[in-house]
Amino acid sequence: MNYFFLSLFLLVLAFLFSMFRIMREYERAVVFLLGRFYRVKGPGLIVVVPVIQQMVRVDLRTIVMDVPTQDVISRDNVSVKVNAVVYYRVVDAQQAIINVENYNDATSQLAQTTLRSVLGQHELDEMLSARDELNADIQQILDKQTDNWGIKVSNVEIKHVDLDEQMVRAIAKQAEAERVRRAKVIHANGELEASEKLREAAKVLSEQPSALQLRYLQTLTEISSDKTNTVVFPLPIDLVKPFTKQ
Repeated sequence: MNYFFLSLFLLVLAFLFSMFRIMREYERAVVFLLGRFYRVKGPGLIVVVPVIQQMVRVDLRTIVMDVPTQDVISRDNVSVKVNAVVYYRVVDAQQAIINVENYNDATSQLAQTTLRSVLGQHELDEMLSARDELNADIQQILDKQTDNWGIKVSNVEIKHVDLDEQMVRAIAKQAEAERVRRAKVIHANGELEASEKLREAAKVLSEQPSALQLRYLQTLTEISSDKTNTVVFPLPIDLVKPFTKQ
């Protein structure tokens, strides 16, 4: 009989101890009473009555989720492989447990389909050069669609956009052609500016004969500084005319 009461006492003691649960600061307990939602408890020490109450533990910290590599066809029909990372957290534990079966898997699947859908509407150049705008678009779509699940998507980052070798070579040729085009434009602009300056200089020299003579003498001085060669330079008659007119 003593063993019976001892066993009963230990059973009651174990039952009482099982009623108490400890929730950390970043955890919440979604409690159901006979299958119906009762309340969200925590953090700290909470009481859950065994048998008639069930508890689901929910983590409120930000979750970092890698989006698997997705095959995406851009708007200009280029096939690329893209992966990303999504930062999200639970802001409503009740909705996260009741409104969706598994909020982690649901968010992952939604992120994959949204990534393909959004990037498929843009050209390859935009994927490579406008990542900030694309990240913001994906984040807004995910955040809106997961709102009913009690999920807050805080950030989305596209990590890699992988191309095949043929496309990489094509992009390299395009970049090289663009650099050549810019060099030709810069050279042409330089030639145009130089011709305008020469035209202005010629106009000034034509209006001032003495300036033309000084320029002629300066050219002779520059040539005569090189003593390795003999230079025969014609002397224009116009140069000596001012000296003959007395």
